Amino acid sequence: MQATLLSILGLALLGALHAQNSIPVQADFQQYKLAGRWYSIGLASNSNWFKDKKHLMKMCTTDIAVTADGNMEVTSTYPKGDQCEKRNSLYIRTEQPGRFSYTSPRWGSNHDIRVVETNYDEYALVATQISKSTGSSNMVLLYSRTKELAPQRLERFMQFSREQGLKDEEILILPQTDKCMADAA
Repeated sequence: MQATLLSILGLALLGALHAQNSIPVQADFQQYKLAGRWYSIGLASNSNWFKDKKHLMKMCTTDIAVTADGNMEVTSTYPKGDQCEKRNSLYIRTEQPGRFSYTSPRWGSNHDIRVVETNYDEYALVATQISKSTGSSNMVLLYSRTKELAPQRLERFMQFSREQGLKDEEILILPQTDKCMADAA
């Protein structure tokens, strides 16, 4: 009985590790090409905060700068009520190009961030696995260099989000806004 229980736990752990490593990373990732201004076009997540705030979310800007030591400074500016809010994050590079880690000082959550695919001058698809003491969640972001993106890119985002186990009601194409776009830099 005990051996069976250990076997089941071992298989569950192995499955979880495999699922975590099954998210691809952009081949031949070139970090400096990711730098610059991006618009968040799509967001998908199974987290509670997303479910609670989804109806309020709008397109935002994200500015990426590569630091001298190879990390990424990420600044997102988004509308919140009648104000513009900025959030700064430092994504720490890992040994695998295109994969970063981030720990939220506010929430204590650990983020495993992967640039899944990008062509650098049009779109970027990014997957994040978030873990904290209360559980884990997945998030997929679709970025664009412009406020609009080709339908096939939107469809790829939807398809990839579903492949990560996210349901249609957990996938959002963010409504466009001009608020907080000009002063985001």
